[in-house]
Amino acid sequence: MRVALFGIGGQVGSILDPALVAAGHEVVDGRKQGPVGCDVAVDFTQPNAVLDNARACVAARVPLVIGTTGFDTGVVDVLARTAGVPCFFAPNFALGAGLMMRFAEEAARTFPRAQIVELHADTKLDAPSGTAKETARRMANDPPIHSIRLPGLIAHQEVIFGGTGEVLTIRHDTTSREAFVPGVLHALEAVRNLPAGLTIGLDQLP
Repeated sequence: MRVALFGIGGQVGSILDPALVAAGHEVVDGRKQGPVGCDVAVDFTQPNAVLDNARACVAARVPLVIGTTGFDTGVVDVLARTAGVPCFFAPNFALGAGLMMRFAEEAARTFPRAQIVELHADTKLDAPSGTAKETARRMANDPPIHSIRLPGLIAHQEVIFGGTGEVLTIRHDTTSREAFVPGVLHALEAVRNLPAGLTIGLDQLP
């Protein structure tokens, strides 16, 4: 497929670019060349850039996979639904992070009291992270979220459950941004067959 990659020179984009090529895709710079003529687009940029990139994609009728967090998902959903274009967003493309959220959701049925600690590099602009907010939403008991931003970190999260005489901790660590590649490749293959609008979460993909 011909893929427009927004954020091609960024921390994630610079890893995705060669990985997409190695997987047999043709990659173009989404910001410089735009999505016109592409089969699909990918956004790993900044929260304030997502809406403009999404508008360009739906205008060109190009499905969009979004890995940036901190943007207004409702606005993108309306844009895509109105245009009849499928878009996809995952707060975290690491496969283990998806399992962590699923396990936390299950544990919350047994341990109603929990707190979330999410740790990211100091270059991450939004806090709490999209992963933490999605985890809290799935747990449905409004757990407090603590955000840490420090150099040397990449993406880490633990969900700590407290019960009588015991503590359960579920933790996921991303030690390299290469962990996002399999999830992005899966989303690229699936997004064109999704319904119009914004689909959220890797577990929603066929």
